[in-house]
Amino acid sequence: MKYLSDAMFWLSNGLLVPVIVGLLYLFIRSIILLGTLFGTWLKHNKIKKSFAPVMVDADNKTLLQLQAEIDAINLPSGFIITAKRLFHATEAETSLLVSEYELEADRKLSMAKILAKFGPILGLMGTLIPMGPALVGLATGDIASMAYNMQVAFATTVLGLFASAVGFVTTHLMRQYNHRCLIWLDYLSDRVASNNNLDK
Repeated sequence: MKYLSDAMFWLSNGLLVPVIVGLLYLFIRSIILLGTLFGTWLKHNKIKKSFAPVMVDADNKTLLQLQAEIDAINLPSGFIITAKRLFHATEAETSLLVSEYELEADRKLSMAKILAKFGPILGLMGTLIPMGPALVGLATGDIASMAYNMQVAFATTVLGLFASAVGFVTTHLMRQYNHRCLIWLDYLSDRVASNNNLDK
């Protein structure tokens, strides 16, 4: 049993370096993601400012009026491009365009989801792994070794929680932005589909 526990102890200690490297990677990606989130917020505000007036009283507008107002919007946005393409699509194509936009929006959330889930996991591993050597140092009276390992434990916890917090906030906000855009695209898709059915 002693040999087994010793093997587990050395294996867990060997994971400390990969865990720290992973946490540093997640920390860097979280900093980059904060910049991306700020850019997304600015872009979404521009979309909302230009597109929301189009959707005001949209039921009382003809499809041609909606198309003209949307065509007048000049923003380099995948949402605007998709909205413009809906007017020239068949019923099957409208569903495909909306689904492709939804998949692309979900793909952009992948890193935020990874941060939200793996930040706490690696942070907890980075906390627990140095605790073993810290307890050994405490038992042998090596206070310096114990203090160093506790420092590593606390640092990895903070990095993991920071990365997780950034991932959680980014996922929440970007889902809100995407949900609003998907509601608009679904509405336009239904209007185009209804118009195509009337033409048959």
